[in-house]
Amino acid sequence: MRTKDLLAALATGLWRWDNASGRVSLDAEAARLLGLPAEPAVLTEAAVRSRFHPVDFAEINGIIQLALAEETLAEARLRIVDERGRVLRLVRSRSRPRLVDGGFELVGILQEVPEPQPGTSAAHTTVTGDWRRSREAFLLDAGRALAEARSTAEVLRVAAGLSMPGFMPDGLAVFGIEGDRLSVIGHHGHRPGDERPFTELTLATDYPAAEVVRTGRAIYLPSPEEYRRRYPAAWPLAARFRRTSWAFLPLVNAGRTIGAWMAGFAHPVAFTPDERAVLTTVARMLAQALARAGVQESQHELAVGLQRSMMPTVQPDIPGMAVAARYVPTGGGLEVGGDWYDMISLPSGRIALVIGDVQGHDVRAAGLMGQLRIALRAYAAEGHHPDAVLSRASRFLAGINETEFRGHGEDQRFATCLYVEVDPATGLLDVARAGHPDPAIRMADGTVLRRPTAGGLPLGIDPDSDYPTTRIVLEPGETMLVCTDGLIETGGHDLETGWERLRELFERHGAQPEEGDGESLERLADSLVQAVHGPSSHHTTGPLADRREDDIALLLLSREGGSCGLGSGDRLRRLPGRRTVFSVAQAEPERIAAARRQVRDVLHDWADPDQVDSAELLVSEIVTNVLTHTDGDALLVAEVAGERGSRRLRVEVADGSDELPHRRSPGELASSGRGLVLLELLAGAWGVDPRGDGKSTWFELYEDAGAVGESSGPEPPDASVPGPAA
Repeated sequence: MRTKDLLAALATGLWRWDNASGRVSLDAEAARLLGLPAEPAVLTEAAVRSRFHPVDFAEINGIIQLALAEETLAEARLRIVDERGRVLRLVRSRSRPRLVDGGFELVGILQEVPEPQPGTSAAHTTVTGDWRRSREAFLLDAGRALAEARSTAEVLRVAAGLSMPGFMPDGLAVFGIEGDRLSVIGHHGHRPGDERPFTELTLATDYPAAEVVRTGRAIYLPSPEEYRRRYPAAWPLAARFRRTSWAFLPLVNAGRTIGAWMAGFAHPVAFTPDERAVLTTVARMLAQALARAGVQESQHELAVGLQRSMMPTVQPDIPGMAVAARYVPTGGGLEVGGDWYDMISLPSGRIALVIGDVQGHDVRAAGLMGQLRIALRAYAAEGHHPDAVLSRASRFLAGINETEFRGHGEDQRFATCLYVEVDPATGLLDVARAGHPDPAIRMADGTVLRRPTAGGLPLGIDPDSDYPTTRIVLEPGETMLVCTDGLIETGGHDLETGWERLRELFERHGAQPEEGDGESLERLADSLVQAVHGPSSHHTTGPLADRREDDIALLLLSREGGSCGLGSGDRLRRLPGRRTVFSVAQAEPERIAAARRQVRDVLHDWADPDQVDSAELLVSEIVTNVLTHTDGDALLVAEVAGERGSRRLRVEVADGSDELPHRRSPGELASSGRGLVLLELLAGAWGVDPRGDGKSTWFELYEDAGAVGESSGPEPPDASVPGPAA
């Protein structure tokens, strides 16, 4: 009997598929199986494809690609359909594809599968829909889980938890490459230490994982006998794990083999084409996930190194003071940016605290920040005052913009900065500001005030810009916060709403039971960062887990001698006094508005809102009177004392003029001259005290409504005394 007659008797046909030319050759039996006349034929690829079920044709393409990659047979079950799409029969295809120029060539057989009887195992094998659906669902879940993994350890945990449809490995191992040796990146289903013998294997070893790395082709071992026959030298290493089937697959990323994946099974696995297809797809996704995780971990390591080299350790042993600092980079890209802080010991024995933000969130911003930080240190070490330090730094950055950025066709970069010179003995703070957010002070009773300070343009914009200095006194028990805008504006806030949120956090999370407790200040720094962004790590240990909108840098400076936070119980009812000092220069009348805000902030928990409005109005009148009718500046001191509910506000505005104010009788349309009238109407008490270098105009308000009625205040100055109109 001739071969073709034998194949016809077995309902088996021959076919040849030339993918490069798009032609398919069929013998008579193969043509019959496809529902065509039983005679040899050469058809187009499209004509043959129309005889296969669309889902099955997509399947066979994947199986052929897998067989080409592994140099194995391609096996598949295919449904044959007629012109109307009705299923005629089920055939089994078994062929060996090979690569040719422009595509592949496939030569094999098509064999009819007898229609199964219900309840038989054959009937079960023909039901492929459930398997396909399970496989597709599994691969979707696996791809999503591996895509979300951010570290190598997380990738391995995801791989260990994958539940493959119909077959589940009980042991996994991922091998990497270190020079000419294998390395064990991770494993699952083994005891600690089981990996040691495998870490000593070279790539030339007769071990399946080493061969997979060398050749880039998968190896399937369905039985212990097959393992022992093919790899007798390596069999003793595998025998002790008592498994029955193994799959070793290459981990390929961007065309390069980066390692091997081993899946060991406690039950026999035949490694059918469907099973091999699942394992191959998982291996590809695993390789991509490991490559992504490796890149992210390398970037993270680089970011941590940059942070450690650029961020100093604050000096903890300042006499009478404590300092805490945090730096949290943004979660995007390389996780480095332009925010920084610094602490500098000055030749005078004082300390300089610096915080700043270079425009941008990239490596160039980080490099520019490093240069600017070194320049500021050098200028400070020369003994310059804060204003001179920032002026020189601005010229330095403008020079870099001129020579580096414009030379490369890039826009110039600028930087905001706040420079504070601290006298630990007296608590004096000399502040110079270049476009940066103002500092905030938390008083001994927990009240948080934003301290308006004079300032200039951000560094690098105008090389001739001036940076006036503002003096602030940090009283015993007070804490100063300086930060970059990342701490303020995160979460869609602007500077105003962000400060309001930060004020609440500063007050609520700042409880410190012991005076001068540096550990408590550290806890306060953590609380501020956590409340804005969630759990954080220390400033030298890397970024937060979640993605950040902007970098965060913050410095806290606390002066010993009083409570630095809010307590509970009676302490909330019996608060220590609060005091703020604010100056308004002749050349800065716009700071009158800031003075009003200072008074309102001091009275943020005052019982009577109308009295708060009255205090703002009186402060505005008195300070405006000083700027209008004298040649000097106004110095405002506002102090709250007493128990909550019956506290006293005392406001003093001092100036350098000896002339006393006098009462006037303004007409209906007059725009001035009502200052003393308002004092008499709104203040619980008021007066003018001469001083050796000028005078002080003061008034008091009482939280207890009864106290206002009982205090009429002193007699105003005699109207006949010459002086400026109030």
